[in-house]
Amino acid sequence: MKLSIINYGMGNLRSVENAFQALGCPAKIAHHPDDLRVAERIVLPGVGAFGDGMQNLRSGGWLEVLEEEVRSKGKPFLGLCLGMQLLATRGTEHGIYDGLNWVPGTVKKIDCDDPNIRIPHIGWNEVRCTRFDGLYAGLGDSQVYYFVHSYVLWPDDSTAVSGLCSHGIDFAASVEVGNIWATQYHPEKSQKAGLKVLQNFLDMRG
Repeated sequence: MKLSIINYGMGNLRSVENAFQALGCPAKIAHHPDDLRVAERIVLPGVGAFGDGMQNLRSGGWLEVLEEEVRSKGKPFLGLCLGMQLLATRGTEHGIYDGLNWVPGTVKKIDCDDPNIRIPHIGWNEVRCTRFDGLYAGLGDSQVYYFVHSYVLWPDDSTAVSGLCSHGIDFAASVEVGNIWATQYHPEKSQKAGLKVLQNFLDMRG
């Protein structure tokens, strides 16, 4: 299986690559948009700000190829952390920025009045599954995953959400829309449960 991890200058590539390789998948880091044309599965990881992420995708020439390979051809796609947020219609981190609009909605900062709730949200937290095939096949009602973020995607259509997390408020920990899957947490840093999520992505029908 040919799996490409997009290098658009937004970090954590090696840990994602290593996680897939631990599952026996020879993942490759894609340094050029044309690399996605031969991929069977595409992963968009990332840490950092929404606006920077979209600017890097745009300036690197990734947007047109992503639209063609993921949206038109239907290749299985997985967004991780910032890679999930960029699926939104818009982001509100340090301004208003257009996103990919693959999962219509808005990325907003976690808004909680409880002074005991720390932002950014860093650490292990439970995700309650709302779907039991897809990302969470074989994982039961809930599992614990590792988060590092301050912003979350609020989909316009709640049926896009496949997992919920509570950190002062309930928010979408994952989304699944057709061939497009994404997690706000880092499955590559989430031990056995995270590796199972990645394996489920590998098992997705293309």
